[in-house]
Amino acid sequence: MTAREDILGRVRAALGRRSIDPATVQTAAAGLLADLPSTRPDLLADSLAEAFIARVTSPKVAATAQRIATEAALPAAVASYLSERSLRNRIALQPHDVLRGLDWTGFELRPGVASDEVVAVGIARWGVAETGSLVFHSGPDSPVLANFLPLHHIVLLRQADIVAYLEDYAALIAGDPMPRNVNLITGASGTTDIEGSLVLGAHGPRYLHVVISGA
Repeated sequence: MTAREDILGRVRAALGRRSIDPATVQTAAAGLLADLPSTRPDLLADSLAEAFIARVTSPKVAATAQRIATEAALPAAVASYLSERSLRNRIALQPHDVLRGLDWTGFELRPGVASDEVVAVGIARWGVAETGSLVFHSGPDSPVLANFLPLHHIVLLRQADIVAYLEDYAALIAGDPMPRNVNLITGASGTTDIEGSLVLGAHGPRYLHVVISGA
């Protein structure tokens, strides 16, 4: 009997009773987790950074990415991104100390993110290589709307903050106080509700560009 069959069997047996022994469920669940590596898909590259880039730039995720050596190079990367798209050097900057500490000379920095914001620059707390997802925890230095209002969202992701699988992220925060809001963002906003065609920018940024810092 497999662990899955054991769990379902115990649930079926418990139907009609008022409660299920938590210890029994925990034991059965532990059996499922014991061989977790065999259920994980292979990453798209050997290194976590390259695996993340391969996934986030895949057609289904529909984002772009680049690498920089250090965080200090982010303003230059943002300037290049804007120039290539004939956009003004006008950005809404997430109020994070790492971003505020960089040299934004030549940029017009907006104090907040407007509903019609063209470009916002933020920083992700973690990245997940398996899915190409970015993880944001809400807080004073990470307003939720900054992830959803701009047309172009440029996100700094530190290489050291990339994990392989979603459960690795879950393990990192186990026992920590949870924020009011957690956003896991995978690529540009899109929908296929209309005739099965992918439409970008449906309920969030139409363009997502991830800048990965670190060697």
